[in-house]
Amino acid sequence: MSALAGLRVLDLTRVMAGPLCTMLLADMGAEVIKVEPPEGEETRAFGPPFIEGVSGPFLAVNRNKKSVTLNLKHPRGQALFLELVRGADVVVENYRPGTMEKLGLGYEVLSRENPALIYCAISGYGRTGPSSQRGGFDIIAQGETGIMSVTGEPGRPPVRAGIPVTDLGGGLLALYGILVAYVHRLRTGEGQLVDTSLMEAGVGLSVWESVQWLMAGQVPRPLGSAHNVGAPYQAFRTADGYMTIGASNQGLYVKLCKLLGREDLLTDERFATPGARGARRTELAEIIEAMTVTRPTADWLADLEKLGIPSGPILTYDKVYEHPQVQYREMVVEQEHPQVGRFKGLGLPVKLSRTPGAIRHAAPLVGEHNPEVLGLTADEIAALRAEGVL
Repeated sequence: MSALAGLRVLDLTRVMAGPLCTMLLADMGAEVIKVEPPEGEETRAFGPPFIEGVSGPFLAVNRNKKSVTLNLKHPRGQALFLELVRGADVVVENYRPGTMEKLGLGYEVLSRENPALIYCAISGYGRTGPSSQRGGFDIIAQGETGIMSVTGEPGRPPVRAGIPVTDLGGGLLALYGILVAYVHRLRTGEGQLVDTSLMEAGVGLSVWESVQWLMAGQVPRPLGSAHNVGAPYQAFRTADGYMTIGASNQGLYVKLCKLLGREDLLTDERFATPGARGARRTELAEIIEAMTVTRPTADWLADLEKLGIPSGPILTYDKVYEHPQVQYREMVVEQEHPQVGRFKGLGLPVKLSRTPGAIRHAAPLVGEHNPEVLGLTADEIAALRAEGVL
């Protein structure tokens, strides 16, 4: 039995943060009902890639869900939605704050219909405060939360992190909030409002960078692949490319110096302690790289692994999915879709020993589950579609 079997989630989200959150709930057994407008959720048009006309980005974050279509601006659509709310455990939405209230379907209304309801709102800046009404996008949040200021090479223009870190972080924080609220409800029967945002994800994940400013009054700066606390801990050029080395603690540093044939660095007061090395990371990196460029990556990695020094190649995504560990941990899974056919997608990143998650089916077609979820006959569905309800 799946861990979240029996949990019913109404998913009004779109694009990334919300759909990721609800997909992870679905992976662990929750019944997630994606409530889409009649034309379908906007991410269905996102791409490339498109596979047989189906959006790859949509497929990536909407597996294991059911789809119903409801026009929430139509009175009949609102009535059908309220019927679903009465039997739901969780509602998740990522509209701009106030949107659901304007529809007459905000938290206060829904919680009166279902006092045990957990209502999760994900937005750009949160439901309160001077920026609450601004739209939320990952690149804007990365800029405003300092992430772009510490990403990239020193002296170069600001760079967005390569993955949408505040979108993904917002989705994960929402998941965390929902599960905490669910534990509380199991104990007390009380539902509640869960409120998180892309801004809070960006600020909340900047743990060590924030320490530099809040505790030491130092403004963090971009360091390329280097670390703001320890060194050596970054990418180094080799004879045929690059590799990463993480040898910032004293024991690993001693091993690395011996491997490089630079035992003199162990008595050099500039690099004698972790703090000293962190303060002179650029100088130290230049010394190390003068050695690493003399041999190919594979040769260095073989020697580093023998000594237990954390290290690795820098892989492009075509190589990531050839990695034996990625394959062994089943991080690539084939799925079947009625329009696409068989395709490869990401596997489950969390493994549970007693209640494992599963990929039961691919992302749904628009309104695929209208008859099952809404309990309507084919004639009733046809009539509601003609009215613009479905």
